[in-house]
Amino acid sequence: MKPKQIFISILAVLFVFPLMGTFAQQAANSGSIEVITTFDYPGTGNLTLPQKINERGDIVGEFIDSNGVTRGFVRFSDGSFSAPIVDPNDTVGFTEGRGINNSRTVCGDYATSDGNLHGFFLSGGTFTEYDVPGAVFTAVLGINNPADFAGTFIDASGIQQAFISVGGTLTSFSVPAAIATLAYDINDSKRLVVGYYIDSSGILHGYYRDSDGTLHFPIDPSGSVGTILFGDNNRNWVVGRYADASGVTHGLFFVPPNNFFTFDFPGSTFTSLNGISSQGNITGRYVDASGIAHGIIARVRGTPPTKAAGPEIKANVSPSKVAPLNPSPSAWGGAMPAR
Repeated sequence: MKPKQIFISILAVLFVFPLMGTFAQQAANSGSIEVITTFDYPGTGNLTLPQKINERGDIVGEFIDSNGVTRGFVRFSDGSFSAPIVDPNDTVGFTEGRGINNSRTVCGDYATSDGNLHGFFLSGGTFTEYDVPGAVFTAVLGINNPADFAGTFIDASGIQQAFISVGGTLTSFSVPAAIATLAYDINDSKRLVVGYYIDSSGILHGYYRDSDGTLHFPIDPSGSVGTILFGDNNRNWVVGRYADASGVTHGLFFVPPNNFFTFDFPGSTFTSLNGISSQGNITGRYVDASGIAHGIIARVRGTPPTKAAGPEIKANVSPSKVAPLNPSPSAWGGAMPAR
């Protein structure tokens, strides 16, 4: 697979959505996920796509303006926003903020005119470019507090693999028989890496990787036709999203090895949970009835109710159970890698 095109969904109409009141989705005698507030990157015509949250409450993400230009941002814990983050080597108007740690080091990626992505780190106002050695395409998708990081790359052979860098040692890996594997986050204990892969039928499935390198896959809630795991924390709580056959995308709270809780923003048919801190603070987004994406800040109260996911398979082949409703990258956030 050679996903070199960046597909960007451009929506011409956008308005600033008022902050919602606090609410919770809850089961009796159990925990809940409670929305604290919603937010939008300042300005007219912006789609807001938060990605990760650190233990200070700072959120990194990206926004897409009315011209389809993508820029990174940080929403600080006091509610203020950074100036747009633009990698100095971005030649096409595409820079994404993907991860942030407690020292406010940001990781992400930017595009060049050949359609490839390249990674970067931003710390103290200084950009450091990063490409996996020998790769033509690199996206850095998550960073932890010791500055270990995770992502995906494509080498000259065209094979898309996941990678992690732990203590300066780079390790690449792929889910067996997958046509693409992407690593989205690594927690501080290095016990848990999460992400998604694409099987030979083009269907997306979640996976997680233990510290000893064992891959657990597929992670698919019952009824899923496409699952992505985006973020984890030091309690091994995982967040993401999945789509069902009716076209609804649900936020996903996952507890390895096989339990999950579904969360839907009220009135929305698209909810994505993208990052979670060790305190249980969550960031992500929902899409309103006009097709506008808004940021979410939520938190976990108690222990959310969970139920068993589908059976995990640890073989070389991960059979697809259901044809995807829409396997195109645009259906999963407007870009490849998904966001």
